[in-house]
Amino acid sequence: MSSNGLICFTNCLLPQEDGTFVEKDLWIDETRGVILDAQKTFFLRRERPDKIIDLGGNILSPGLIDIQINGGYGFDFSVYEDNDGAYMDGLRLVAERIVETGVTALVPTLITQEKSLYPKLLNLLKPWSPPNAAHLLGWHAEGPFIQMAKRGAHAPPFLLNAAEGFKSFETIYGQDNLADAEDWLMSCGLTQDALGVRIITAAPEVDGVMSAINEFAKRGGCFSIGHSIATTDMATTAVRRGARLITHLFNAMPQLHHRDPSIIGLLGSSPFFASGATYTPFPVSTAAHSKKPSNSDTTGTPPKKAAHASEAFDEIETPPQTPVLLATQRVQAQDDKATLPGTGAITPLPLSRSATYVGGQVEPLQRPYFELIVDGIHAHPNSVRLAYTAYPEGCILITDAMKILDPHLKDGVHPWRDGRNFVKEGDKLYLEGTTTLAGSVVTLDKCVRNFAHFTGCSLAESIKCATFNPARCLGIENRKGTLRAGADADLVILDRQGNVISTWIRGKVVWGKK
Repeated sequence: MSSNGLICFTNCLLPQEDGTFVEKDLWIDETRGVILDAQKTFFLRRERPDKIIDLGGNILSPGLIDIQINGGYGFDFSVYEDNDGAYMDGLRLVAERIVETGVTALVPTLITQEKSLYPKLLNLLKPWSPPNAAHLLGWHAEGPFIQMAKRGAHAPPFLLNAAEGFKSFETIYGQDNLADAEDWLMSCGLTQDALGVRIITAAPEVDGVMSAINEFAKRGGCFSIGHSIATTDMATTAVRRGARLITHLFNAMPQLHHRDPSIIGLLGSSPFFASGATYTPFPVSTAAHSKKPSNSDTTGTPPKKAAHASEAFDEIETPPQTPVLLATQRVQAQDDKATLPGTGAITPLPLSRSATYVGGQVEPLQRPYFELIVDGIHAHPNSVRLAYTAYPEGCILITDAMKILDPHLKDGVHPWRDGRNFVKEGDKLYLEGTTTLAGSVVTLDKCVRNFAHFTGCSLAESIKCATFNPARCLGIENRKGTLRAGADADLVILDRQGNVISTWIRGKVVWGKK
């Protein structure tokens, strides 16, 4: 009698899309590689599973998804040595090895590099599913349209502006790579129902970038704000134009300031704050600090005593985190609706929790998703918890891992490229001779465990941030990051502490703990 390919996982905990666990069986069809509706399969097909797997109370989760990873196991996605075959072999190597960390899908990320390489590499990074390996979903171009002041490890000579708006993006990345989503998939030789991901990280304040966001979003791409000094107004404008992600929150951006929270402040954006309205901050003056103390001023009025100074009532100078005025002026040249700080007013409070205001109809602001590198180095545990508490539905765990990602690699000096080296110390990775963090070497399954420890959330909630949330951000939640019937049977079995026991791709075991 031939096998019907049906497998039933029993005695297991299933993480749900709401961040809870349920104790329930899960059926899959290993022949088709999809998750099944158990009741329909049993009652309509009148079939029982050929194989029943008792997981002993462990966790059966959707496979983890890493949407920002620069390489691994010795291969760098940004390095091309004029050999397509060798490059594809490197992609396959990473996809085959990374399943040991529970990752079943990833988005290879290119950091800023020489502009002539982009069209070639982005074409090679079309969606691909090597056999018995993680799915390569497309590409993530981090740069070259980023801010020099927040470049991190990106090479300064390769940074560019987008003086011609979206046309500059097409010139650098290639028109075919920025085509409408359906046309792009067809150019890759894939059907319209294939999963194709394109992410661009850029700084909205860089000349020409703001005007390109809407066009990229309309073509099915995910625009992410990163390596930027954007003000709150600029970051908000970028979101209203279609940006739906923040690249590695807290890193390569201004730190939170209560008068201009910048990009980080998007997590606290009110959906009822009117479009086009601006917050008028308390005026900051440097005049009082340029005067020397004296017994009286020229009018004979006694000066304020320092002992009575109060931040709440006196003008004080706060060191600027970003060149607010200059950057806003750049955006105003691109957007007639942009308003300089201090020239607008706060919209009257809504009478009810709706999009109707005293001033008229206002479209609610949808806060963007945000990435977190949860290695305990790129962001303090308290900062991780603060961000998650502010907007749990938007949290996405990433590794931002570099080519030396390998859970078996020892600490020490390791080669990067262009004659430079990495120094690895545990999960800390920096450029030799500097204190500059250069991505990470943390694995995504460890990020999941760290996140639960840092925030106090449940392991199910932490898993959601590495499965359902990234899938939903990219619009692929019907196929990836979920246990819905009809989704791909990309699964990871975890113990109760979140350690990987085995990884399954399309219903077949591709890695198991020895």
